[in-house]
Amino acid sequence: MSDTASAKVQQTADSSSSEQQVKTGSPNDFLKSVIGKKVIVRLNSGIDYHGTLSCLDGYMNIAMEDTEEFVDGALKSAYGDAFIRGNNGAHIFCL
Repeated sequence: MSDTASAKVQQTADSSSSEQQVKTGSPNDFLKSVIGKKVIVRLNSGIDYHGTLSCLDGYMNIAMEDTEEFVDGALKSAYGDAFIRGNNGAHIFCL
């Protein structure tokens, strides 16, 4: 399947079916689409950072604005700007 192809997922409920389009694309396309949006960045350590993704580079270094740090679901710190080094194995979730 190509990067621009769409996959169809078929769901059945009470013997009736409906189709839903699922977009596929490269990780680079996703990352470009979430710049300037609210995201959660989760590190390998389990710490979450909530904020606005301002930029990232080819090494996956991440710059965020209006950042809050959450440890075990509890707010620990609030930062204006934060820089997360890419080798922390971050996962990025768009809100």
